[in-house]
Amino acid sequence: MTTWHRILLGALLSILVAITPAAARTAPPPTGLGTTATAPVTEESARVGALFSGGDHFCSASVVDSPGGTLLLTAAHCLSSADGVTFVPGYRNGASPYGSWKVTAVHTTEAWQDDRDQDEDYALLETAPDAAGRTVQSVVGGTPIAYDASLTATARLYGYPSRTDAPLLCTNATTAQSPTQRRIDCPGYPGGTSGGPFIDTTTGSLIGVIGGFEEGGDTEDISYAAHLDDTLAALFADVTTG
Repeated sequence: MTTWHRILLGALLSILVAITPAAARTAPPPTGLGTTATAPVTEESARVGALFSGGDHFCSASVVDSPGGTLLLTAAHCLSSADGVTFVPGYRNGASPYGSWKVTAVHTTEAWQDDRDQDEDYALLETAPDAAGRTVQSVVGGTPIAYDASLTATARLYGYPSRTDAPLLCTNATTAQSPTQRRIDCPGYPGGTSGGPFIDTTTGSLIGVIGGFEEGGDTEDISYAAHLDDTLAALFADVTTG
């Protein structure tokens, strides 16, 4: 291929990207159901990130749509304090392409605080604006939370293993582990992926986070999530209205 042909091909690809609807560019390309691989760089995956403390990442979280643009959703079992915790959206191989955001508060339900109720294994995290005054949502966008979504859906599952520096992605059908717990069969989701989001492939909404039953599962091939119901909706309202 000549240099001129390479230039022409590059120009045609740029035009194709420009005319492709934004919604189509947000979601990753389809893969086989139940197959786990490194997540591609997309608008959706940019909203998912790793939680760091002491230089290491230990759990996953994602930016959710909120009035103030500062909220993340993760699993409650991931952390009980915001001390020294930062969130890096889109983290890959040591790079922080969208910056690093200080976690300033952790909000969980009374049932979790009192009894570690696995049906309420979720937490809202507040983050501080960056040095330029920007909120994390203004930089990467926010995924809407779907409350009382059906436990049977097809979802994209994201998570950051503690032992690697890139996010995983697997798409598969979810089923009801119980009336209050969602299950998905996706291989190779080890420690560190807790808190990673389940994203409904139809609506693009967040319908769960890795946690819940057995705090996310006792094998790397099956993950769970507490049903996001009116209890989380009430917590979200309390946090966003003060």
